[in-house]
Amino acid sequence: MTTDLQTADVPTSNPDTATQLSALLTGVAIAPLVDTGWIRVTGEDRLRWLNGMVTNSIAGLAPGEGCYNFVLNAQGRIQGDLIAWMQEDSILLEIGRDQIAKLLAHFNRFIIMDDVELTDIGDERNGLSVAGPQAAALLREIGLTGASLAPMQRQTAAWSGSTVITLSTHSPLVPRFELWADSATIAALRVELMAAGAIAVSPEALEQLRILEGTPRYGIDIRDNEKTHDLPQETGQTRALHFTKGCYLGQEIVERIHSRGAVHRTFSGFVLTGPVPAAGTFLEADGKPVAELTSVASIQLRESGLTGEHAASCPVQLAMGIVRREALDRKLTLTYPGGIATPISLPYAVP
Repeated sequence: MTTDLQTADVPTSNPDTATQLSALLTGVAIAPLVDTGWIRVTGEDRLRWLNGMVTNSIAGLAPGEGCYNFVLNAQGRIQGDLIAWMQEDSILLEIGRDQIAKLLAHFNRFIIMDDVELTDIGDERNGLSVAGPQAAALLREIGLTGASLAPMQRQTAAWSGSTVITLSTHSPLVPRFELWADSATIAALRVELMAAGAIAVSPEALEQLRILEGTPRYGIDIRDNEKTHDLPQETGQTRALHFTKGCYLGQEIVERIHSRGAVHRTFSGFVLTGPVPAAGTFLEADGKPVAELTSVASIQLRESGLTGEHAASCPVQLAMGIVRREALDRKLTLTYPGGIATPISLPYAVP
């Protein structure tokens, strides 16, 4: 489902990517949520069944709360990721659209005698992302009180005669909200937010924010392909794991790694010195491949307090990827053709 939110009533200015990123980091920016899908889980056994299918504690959620999860196979390898949102009568799974078919097939294999029904409801929902330090204030200004929510909480409210669902989501650098409603309401919200000062941003600006945050994406940084299937602890996303909730698919491997205390590979950020390589480039140390870059960006950061066409920019070349822990522990020099990659912790310290 893709909804065209660019109407004749919306300002059509097209600021450059650096200006868009500055809005995300210092102001408020909006973007349509066209790549997000939804599955509704219903049935008397939904809580018990889903708790046994994902890595986080679904049973620990109260209505209106959400949590991030991995979906594993029996060998503990990641098959997908999702956010589970608890409702009174169902559980909603927020999933990348490109994962819907695969995860539905995976889940349906494990519904045996359970009273559980899975329904793809993505075509019923239209979404708008609102992000930035001023996002909460701007949402309150237009009458959406859900902007006061703590991270990973959900609220339903009336706005201009329509029902709007506000989600407060994972936000390592700046507050981030999702608004979900019918298509006409989302279009009206977009118009009002832009009239109040929000800037519409491109996928490129959002990708740069994601890399600055250090948030891995399934299928890109969380690898699940013919060659590589990552383990949960290799991704560094402990927010997806719960170690005392009881049994779930793949738990034995996760617990074994947890008790051992380490994995051989880990997710990391990198500052790049030299030409910007393509994603998929391997890093070497002592003549051997020790890491793979999965996301790469050259980012123009506007200096704090400066605006307008004469605002100075500070370029930074960042990447994310999976690296052997031994290379980090030994502080080896990591190289790629023409350049050096220096491991760093993310989120990036934005000036």
